[in-house]
Amino acid sequence: MEHAEDVLSRAPLFEALDDEGAKALRSLVTDVDLVRAERLFDEGDGGDRLYVVLEGKIKLTRAAPDGRENLLSVLGPGEMFGELSLFDPRPRTSSAVAVTDTRLAALAHDELRDWLTGRPDVSLHLLRALAQRLRRANDVMADLVFTDVPGRVAKALLDLADRFGEQTAEGLQVHHDLTQEELAQLVGASRETVNKALADFAARGWLTLSAKSVLIIDADRLARRAH
Repeated sequence: MEHAEDVLSRAPLFEALDDEGAKALRSLVTDVDLVRAERLFDEGDGGDRLYVVLEGKIKLTRAAPDGRENLLSVLGPGEMFGELSLFDPRPRTSSAVAVTDTRLAALAHDELRDWLTGRPDVSLHLLRALAQRLRRANDVMADLVFTDVPGRVAKALLDLADRFGEQTAEGLQVHHDLTQEELAQLVGASRETVNKALADFAARGWLTLSAKSVLIIDADRLARRAH
């Protein structure tokens, strides 16, 4: 398993730092451990910390007015969340729930703001991370309008593969740890429609399905279907 120090170094806050700066920032970090399905915070809660995933997976969700849940993203080691309220101190815009047993690095906003003073290069890295999140949100909105469900399923699987996939002799093994319902929420469609698309991909020989995992056999065909 990758060492926590190496995981932290990939996060937007740390990747712009020299050794001295990284050591100073690490002194502000506290670890948070969650068990599977444990809630870290809920939409509407006050936010005073940002987090970097060290081990495991976290899902960010929003609730619709009718009570349905929309899965915004699944985050793994090296990825950061909770930074919006650093720049805009308002209630959390999503809920964060552990998909697996998870370890996080937490940084208090008050300490981080003081630390960022005089470090514009690090602030720029944070702003770049926020801009990338905005781009992804725009892409998701466009996909919901212009891309059919099978295309969105293919795109979601490739995104999960890019972050959680492991190359094997048989293909790209993706342990996404999501239930069928969570996959459907991630794609923004019904579970029945998503399952139909997955079954079609499997029948074509592009992938093999397992519980909370998928083996991608033909990534090129899947990529063509995603566009």
